[in-house]
Amino acid sequence: PEYLLNQNHLVMKSIAAQLTHGIYHHKAQEWDQHGKIIAEYIWIDGTGLNLRSKSRTLPGAVSDVSELPEWNFDGSSTEQAATEDSEIIIKPCSFFPDPFRGGDNILVMCSTYRWADSEKTQLTPANTNFRHFSEPIFEAGKDEHPWFGIEQEYTLFECTNAFTKWPLGWPEGGYPSAQGPYYCSVGATVCFGRVVMDVHYRACLAAQVNISGTNGEVMPGQWEFQIGPCEGVDIGDHLWIARYLLGRVTEDFNIGLSFEPKPLKGDWNGAGCHTNFSTQAMREEGGLDVINEAVEKLSKRHKEHLEVYGLDNDQRLTGKHETCDMETFRSGVGDRGAAVRIGTSVNLDKKGYFEDRRPASNVDPYLVSAMLVSTCVAGGEHEEALVEHFRKWRTERAAIEE
Repeated sequence: PEYLLNQNHLVMKSIAAQLTHGIYHHKAQEWDQHGKIIAEYIWIDGTGLNLRSKSRTLPGAVSDVSELPEWNFDGSSTEQAATEDSEIIIKPCSFFPDPFRGGDNILVMCSTYRWADSEKTQLTPANTNFRHFSEPIFEAGKDEHPWFGIEQEYTLFECTNAFTKWPLGWPEGGYPSAQGPYYCSVGATVCFGRVVMDVHYRACLAAQVNISGTNGEVMPGQWEFQIGPCEGVDIGDHLWIARYLLGRVTEDFNIGLSFEPKPLKGDWNGAGCHTNFSTQAMREEGGLDVINEAVEKLSKRHKEHLEVYGLDNDQRLTGKHETCDMETFRSGVGDRGAAVRIGTSVNLDKKGYFEDRRPASNVDPYLVSAMLVSTCVAGGEHEEALVEHFRKWRTERAAIEE
């Protein structure tokens, strides 16, 4: 069909541009930086959904995060501070090789802080700094060695301009054939955006992000990548950097990217961030009993978890399209319509992990991972501060969005 030819032409044209222009030209990565490196500082802005970044020059290669200096930015332009007191401090938390610039250049995942007093003597976490509040929870549960594997779904859009977009591969102003042939598909009439997925996959590997796989999803133009296993707070760092890399890749392809949990209304699958979780006891012999105990704990705190499991998740958790409805907590073996799924192989082996299918695609991974450790391992210790900070941020956002 003509719309498919046009879509493929746009993508190939973008690839050609990427190969011949800018820093992606192979010779640009060979330019001598005379011992200096470029560090791209990355942080979550006040929306809790978007990433921001800026670059700085450092005198040489970095071997430990403690070598990275703190920095600041204009928080009044990121919905994190007022104009009259706009400075937000960014503290490096982890760093990764920069796959775009190459060499010793790095990507730096940062946490955000604001001044707590007019004398500028004390810092307090900025509005979307949930990493800060997750760390005590992970510390409380560290002896159980909590592992996470997160399945991040996303949707690609063809953009004619900044305000006009339509899912990649869909006929302009129309709809494709019903869902069925697109999941893990092969072929130009059913698979849209593979080149974007593959470049992102390789960018993650080059950046030493712990990406474990990827696949086409049920809705055409929708994809998924998996991050993990990661232990503790590392899952948040790795997933946010993977999201950053995907944003950069789609930016260079001039392809729109959405983490909305229900980007298209109607009989189309939403997008989730299914979170696989285990502790050392779950992974050992007899672990299935520990898994069942954890699922029972989750059943008693369903609403508390849903509160922080992503914005507009009610549009996705309807009981249709491989989801359990918002009001119901149900677990099952191999059941993708359950809130929590225990894999068939896990049930047979009597050990392993479980999958929490409730988180939306736009969830903050620091929140979902900390809540799972809090409920299943740490007994709620340190959770109050995390939830209180989240609720304060949501109240502020509601006022802005009115």
